[in-house]
Amino acid sequence: MILPDHKIRDLATEQDMIDPFVDQQVREDVVSYGLSSFGYDMRVAGEFRVFTPNIHNSVVDPKNIDDRAMVEYEVDDHILIPPNSYVLGRSIEYFEMPSDVLALVLGKSTYARSGIIVNVTPLEPGWAGHVTIEISNATPLPAKVYANEGIAQVVFLHGEAPDISYADKEGKYQRQEGITLPRL
Repeated sequence: MILPDHKIRDLATEQDMIDPFVDQQVREDVVSYGLSSFGYDMRVAGEFRVFTPNIHNSVVDPKNIDDRAMVEYEVDDHILIPPNSYVLGRSIEYFEMPSDVLALVLGKSTYARSGIIVNVTPLEPGWAGHVTIEISNATPLPAKVYANEGIAQVVFLHGEAPDISYADKEGKYQRQEGITLPRL
């Protein structure tokens, strides 16, 4: 079952599923964030790692990422993503997924309509942490992403708890804080 706003609110306030939690959708003069009818629009923090292939002659290898090709930036307002490149960011919100809830992170249409793609990822039952967000610029021009505003919608699905949760198997991204690069 997809969880509606009142169920998300209960889990966020009674079980600390989302912290900080914004109890309504904020929309005026920003890319929207906060609680919506059937999801939660999470925000991107002002911390980014920009992929810059010209700095080092690296190969993008998810088993052995060269973190020197990921230049760190902190911004107050926005970041520019180079053409045909990507950045990593992180959610402002820290998520603590209950053992019987799976969440899917979906890119917001405001960005998608501008050629900015947010990777879709699941938040598994028992997982906790900041969401590391991959944001791609599919255009031939620099693209602007606004810090402290909405970046993706999180849709929550309720089901029977699995035999082994992400926390039980001590997943490699458990309790991640900040931007987390690929791990084996």
